[in-house]
Amino acid sequence: MRRIGNQGIGFSSTGSLPRTDCHGAIEKERRGPKILTTTPILEARNLRKAYSGVAAVDGVSLELASGETLAIVGESGSGKTTLARMLLRLIEPDSGELLIEGKNFLASRGAELRTLRREMQMVFQDPFGSLDPRMRAGTIIGEPLEIHEPQLSRAARLARVVETLRAVGMREDALARYPHEFSGGQRQRIGIARALVLRPRLVVADEPVSALDVSVGAQILELLQNLQRDFALTYLLISHSLPVVAQLATRIAVMQAGCIVETGPARQVLSAPAHPYTQSLIAAIPVLPTK
Repeated sequence: MRRIGNQGIGFSSTGSLPRTDCHGAIEKERRGPKILTTTPILEARNLRKAYSGVAAVDGVSLELASGETLAIVGESGSGKTTLARMLLRLIEPDSGELLIEGKNFLASRGAELRTLRREMQMVFQDPFGSLDPRMRAGTIIGEPLEIHEPQLSRAARLARVVETLRAVGMREDALARYPHEFSGGQRQRIGIARALVLRPRLVVADEPVSALDVSVGAQILELLQNLQRDFALTYLLISHSLPVVAQLATRIAVMQAGCIVETGPARQVLSAPAHPYTQSLIAAIPVLPTK
């Protein structure tokens, strides 16, 4: 197996590998103790989504336990981001079931839907494109509070924003600045603060460091680890970079052509991949030259 050591190294296309039916996924948990001992914070059953007759997500089922980090990995076009957006109901699936702590998320409407939505927030891949350039950082971070907690006074809202900004390692004077005045890493910290200001239980991080320099990305990964501990967060991590996954994930689900083909504890999947597609992804990681 190739050494996984630099968070900036990912994998590219692995060529023409045979597609595996989603229901034939290899599950390493079957050979060891189950992680889930209570109702999953999130459960997807047979989710499907097609565009122009082509399946982007084809019968995916997964569970996410409170406090864990589940990484969805696969090469570009495997369906990772489509799946993540369906799990948050940013796009609607064509069929399947989606449960949040046992509640039917797809059937939720009105107040119940708003309550569930505030428990699930997203950190986007592009730390600049995801921030409105016309809004100051304080407004960007505080906007979710205006929507989901309108009962808060202006002073209470500002206090929450400042507290959250400090939690991501930024000073209060950043509140009055616009996105273009920050570096890429600082913009991603603002995006993380926006996701955390509602104190969600689940954060979906879609390629959170892929647009950053390696050193800055390493700082963001360390920040995400610390925030998970401090805020008791559950993460769903979308990534093409196995080194990033190795640092953050407790469990991995590997996607190929819209299907999950292998799932299990992160160390087992990375050290002893069972599915040919997973083996090829790991084999595609370049080996850094040594002096």
